[in-house]
Amino acid sequence: MHQPPNERELITQAQSGDEGAVSLLYETHVDAIFEYVRYRVDSKSTAEDLTSEVFLRMVRGLANYRDQGTPLRAWLFRIAANLIVDHYRQRKWVSAGSLLDEVASDDTDPIERLARSEDQLRLHLAIRALPEEYQDLLLLRFMENLPHTEIATIMNKSADALRAMQHRALKALAKQFERVDANLGQQKGDEQ
Repeated sequence: MHQPPNERELITQAQSGDEGAVSLLYETHVDAIFEYVRYRVDSKSTAEDLTSEVFLRMVRGLANYRDQGTPLRAWLFRIAANLIVDHYRQRKWVSAGSLLDEVASDDTDPIERLARSEDQLRLHLAIRALPEEYQDLLLLRFMENLPHTEIATIMNKSADALRAMQHRALKALAKQFERVDANLGQQKGDEQ
């Protein structure tokens, strides 16, 4: 039975122009990159566009990519983070109302779906109110389940500094939840 090539082999093959290897690298990482970007931007179409740009940059940069002992996805997350920063330099933040319109829907019970979308909105608003470094850290750690060592590489910090930052980020997130709840409660009161 033939085993699939490991990532280093795929990178080498992709650098040699093997389109199949490029496709496998894309398929391996596209979902994680999309989810990371989607959580940081205001619409699914923007997330799709930025994710596409990440992989265009991957293809363009593969010739110069050098394996330094960290996974390729660390490089891809760094590209994504830079694109997100560029995106927000060009636009203003969106309102809470338009965020609610963007929450993904499914065919489950409408009341359950509404409750889940309100929880997602609360989390989304609370995270987006944090400094960008905290947002990146929390998304990479808890949504992408990356280890501290890999996040440290992506964010160019030591693992110890990252752990301390995570503690501060979680405290700040708890405070933001309180603010979001107060603001959403006030908005509901104003609508009645």
